[in-house]
Amino acid sequence: MPKRSTSSRRPVSSRSHPPRRHVALFPGSFDPVTFGHLDVISRGRLLFDELIVAVGRNPGKDPLFSLDERVAMIRELVEPMIRDDPGAARVRVDGYSGLTIDFAKKVGANVLLRGIRNLSDLQSEVQQALTNRQVGGLETAFVVAGQDFAYTSSSLIRQITAMGEPSQLKSMVPASVAKRLRELKRRGHPMLVRLAEEGRD
Repeated sequence: MPKRSTSSRRPVSSRSHPPRRHVALFPGSFDPVTFGHLDVISRGRLLFDELIVAVGRNPGKDPLFSLDERVAMIRELVEPMIRDDPGAARVRVDGYSGLTIDFAKKVGANVLLRGIRNLSDLQSEVQQALTNRQVGGLETAFVVAGQDFAYTSSSLIRQITAMGEPSQLKSMVPASVAKRLRELKRRGHPMLVRLAEEGRD
């Protein structure tokens, strides 16, 4: 009769560990928020348990919209997204200042979410991702933006607002954002005036 093995296996613990929640931070200036940004938010909701849109304040720059205005615009645009797909991740929109990695730790985010529009984006974003991992221990997840948004950027939208026609913004920003941009141009916002003058030089 064969001998039974005397080797013992490690007993399986009856205590199960709760699954780790994956909280992503999507940082940016969002000045203004674009359809491309909303596309990244929509895709991110399918990948993580919670998504925090972090609207940054840069003391060295004079923004087109104030921090509170940018936060309010994004919250307004995210609400119908959540209503239409309540089963996807919840979304928070918060303003912040200082280092992104510090804010990520403060809110409990364990990954940064970034949208890639083209190869130029990829080169700069990979370098930033390496820095964030080295300095803050944060990994970065990339999503490729939809083809329609490959060349949409907040800086381009500001230039079009300053020098172009409002109808050119329809494919780039939601109607509520376009309305706010037209109002800023009507009031003669200093940034738009400066961009228009630079374009005429």
